[in-house]
Amino acid sequence: MPIFTRRVRALAVTLAALGGLAVPAPAQAATTGAFVALSDVAPSILQDIRYDTRHNFVGRRIDGYRQPLCILTRQAADGLRKAQAQLLRRGYTLKVYDCYRPQRAVDHFVRWAKDLADEKMKAEFYPNVAKDRLFADGYIAEKSGHSRGSTMDLTLVRLPPAFQRPYFPGEPLKACFAPRDQRFPDNTVDMGTGYDCFDPLAHTDNPAITGVARQNRDLLRSTMSAAGFRNLPEEWWHFTLNDEPFPDTYFDFPVSRGSLR
Repeated sequence: MPIFTRRVRALAVTLAALGGLAVPAPAQAATTGAFVALSDVAPSILQDIRYDTRHNFVGRRIDGYRQPLCILTRQAADGLRKAQAQLLRRGYTLKVYDCYRPQRAVDHFVRWAKDLADEKMKAEFYPNVAKDRLFADGYIAEKSGHSRGSTMDLTLVRLPPAFQRPYFPGEPLKACFAPRDQRFPDNTVDMGTGYDCFDPLAHTDNPAITGVARQNRDLLRSTMSAAGFRNLPEEWWHFTLNDEPFPDTYFDFPVSRGSLR
């Protein structure tokens, strides 16, 4: 490692320790050995990395995603492996939609949210929310726990996994909170809404979510909690490792295998 890079990292750690500041980490590569590809730790977990595709609320591939790959801190990946082992016994598998997210991707979201004219994907992901409310309502922020490497978005799939067709850019969009048989045909269990649904119905404990969807949300949350993760109440799919190793550091290396070398 170049001397300059070592000094920058040392200074960042010192500032964080002294001031409790959230500091950006170098963009070139992950901290050596601290991050892993989930597929190397828990290969049976399915991956549908939406931000490497155009099927997301922006409608295009997001900056910083060079491969459809779930990268996590080693501790978070180990926790998911434990959760997966429990779910496999019950006839389910986890499926991740997003894991580590570089800061440049978050910056992409922020730029998109400020462009009020771009509502290409509104009909699916935020039908009832005015785009100029995305910041105020907490759907978009300038920092994300995903950039710390121990947060992931995930769901459950019943085994054996059913076929899932790809998203075709330009196809008619269906509201993310529509009945399961009317929204995008994901192969997951019914959670009451689709992934990345900007709507109160996506709140984990929303009382309007009942029956099978409620049971599925509760199963996901209880399994993840037992494995050492906490849920974000506003998003049933969003979990963070309780003892995350980088609680104050926001990384910006790209999502690719090359970042792990």
